[in-house]
Amino acid sequence: MLIKLYPENPNPREVEKVVQVLRKGGVIIYPTDTVYGLGCDITNTRAVERIIKIKGIRPKDASFSFICADLSNIAEYAKVDNPTFKLMKKNLPGPFTFILPGYNKVPDYFITKRKTVGIRVPNNSIPIEIVTMLGNPILTTSIKDEDGIVEYTTDPELIHERYQDIVDLVIDGGYGDNVASTIVDCTGSEPEIVREGKGVLVY
Repeated sequence: MLIKLYPENPNPREVEKVVQVLRKGGVIIYPTDTVYGLGCDITNTRAVERIIKIKGIRPKDASFSFICADLSNIAEYAKVDNPTFKLMKKNLPGPFTFILPGYNKVPDYFITKRKTVGIRVPNNSIPIEIVTMLGNPILTTSIKDEDGIVEYTTDPELIHERYQDIVDLVIDGGYGDNVASTIVDCTGSEPEIVREGKGVLVY
């Protein structure tokens, strides 16, 4: 299934269709403020396992990030001290993944060996509306391009062509970016940029 959504004003009826797919354990591809992401409801173990299979990784090597609608319930999923919260507030919504100490409430797949979790609040209303309507975060992992030169596929129609038999739904939210998010590790005494991406961190 291919659904067209406009970032400026996502149609609630179409968003509801996406949410129904997620509630039934479906896997979707959707736009963010960086590259297109592959995702599911983080509480659905079977859907997460499907994504692990699609990505071709071993379950014990899986460490995914997830998308929250905002920072209001971030403390349910990760330990955030005041300086980190202020830093995140300055930079989110935006093209960043913040690595934080994770809590037990977070499903095992999201907690790395270091007991950390990646959190995103993208500056794109499509995933934000989906998460808000769903009522809990969705998994996010970028879809790589098989082309050795182009790292990420940006055209939603080409994405649909390639993945239509693998996932339940692809959202066409316009052309995606081909630069991933900036990853900021906030588990040490100072925030550390572990991957330079689209976001330029404001301290």
